[in-house]
Amino acid sequence: MKRSLAVEIVGLVLFLALCLGIGALGAAVTAASVTTWYAELAKPSFNPPSEVFGPVWTVLYVLMGVAAWRVWRAADRETARGPLSMFALQLALNLGWCVSFFGLERIGPSVAVILVLELAIVGTALAFRSIDRIAALLLVPYVLWVAFAAVLNIAIWQLN
Repeated sequence: MKRSLAVEIVGLVLFLALCLGIGALGAAVTAASVTTWYAELAKPSFNPPSEVFGPVWTVLYVLMGVAAWRVWRAADRETARGPLSMFALQLALNLGWCVSFFGLERIGPSVAVILVLELAIVGTALAFRSIDRIAALLLVPYVLWVAFAAVLNIAIWQLN
């Protein structure tokens, strides 16, 4: 779909703001327990240092925003509606996992949330692929990171 350059730039800024905003909300929920409850948990040997999470998630949120923007700009409203709805669902699940794991400190139920999140991300990538292959590829690092986070979540659940 052909849009003016100004509209495309505004669209990109809005998608980036949405994703980074969800990330900021998740970080706010996380921050309260990282130095208290989470710090006291037994963790597996492959648990990355805390300093890794912020930069990784920031890059992933930027990639997500660009991917969603590419779908929005490549398709008409009706064609993009389903894939972008899937995208919104996985963003909500992403925030839901932060609330479940760090906010509510519920490790076991968080495993279920992150597994559903992983399926939603894969579904979103597949839906994006039908519109823009690059958009789907931009979600691959996110799929891989959340798969790793799911393994980490399961290991922490088993250890605690």
